[in-house]
Amino acid sequence: MGFPGAVAEREHADYAVVGAPLDVSTTFQPGARFGPEQIRRFARTFDDYDRRTDQRFSDCGVHDAGDVRAWDDAVEYLEFLGGSLADLVRDGVTPLLLGGEHTVTAAGVRATDPDTLVVLDAHLDLREAYDGNPWSHAAVTRRALDGDPEDEPLSTVSGTADRAVILGARTGSEAEWERADRDDVTVVPPEAVGDWTPDFGDESVYLSVDIDGADPSVAPGTGTMEPFGLSAREMREAVRQVAPHAVGFDAVEVNDRDDGQAAALAGKLLKEFVFSHAEG
Repeated sequence: MGFPGAVAEREHADYAVVGAPLDVSTTFQPGARFGPEQIRRFARTFDDYDRRTDQRFSDCGVHDAGDVRAWDDAVEYLEFLGGSLADLVRDGVTPLLLGGEHTVTAAGVRATDPDTLVVLDAHLDLREAYDGNPWSHAAVTRRALDGDPEDEPLSTVSGTADRAVILGARTGSEAEWERADRDDVTVVPPEAVGDWTPDFGDESVYLSVDIDGADPSVAPGTGTMEPFGLSAREMREAVRQVAPHAVGFDAVEVNDRDDGQAAALAGKLLKEFVFSHAEG
């Protein structure tokens, strides 16, 4: 099942949907491996036409490249996934990655090598490691900034972000908050996201949407729910603002443990990204 409206052939594509069903380090409710399938399924009800931008999704040059099948060695998988995404980038195609656990964002960042990583997320994800695992989903923003641990290098693609902007974060360990106090991290709490305005200048941006950035009442189908989160409209506005500056996008941490709310939100945000990116 392809993403609805993703009708462009690979050689004519401006965007490519890539599923990354990695699900090896989820710490509470597993099921992120079903995320790409869920997102495609619940996007089928959306209209092709977007009134705000006067565009049709099917005219935006989106190709669905299918899933990159995951296996249990996360480091090897991320290396392979990053190489696949880098091939798209070299061809001038903007990757639209569907997770899968948030760890897959590391491959997207390495393939696109952005100046700035913008993350909508309930969690800081700035741990050096979680349960001894530096490639846990709880460490992905740290990996995107600080690169690979010495004993677990990704050799195929090695891009990192110079700074991170984390929108909607409302929890983290003491060590994570200390890491967040450094100059290369900006944390915008949920209550301030509605007033946030990006200032990227000529910087390139990678946008990652962890669906748990939304309040659990909006998107319960995710691995680690955290109350007091963002509304769907706040997430939409953030995506619209960031998209014109972006070199890549992902929506991650959707699972199959609700009635499709999380998947529907992720699919709609992907479409909002494409419409805003194409318009910009």
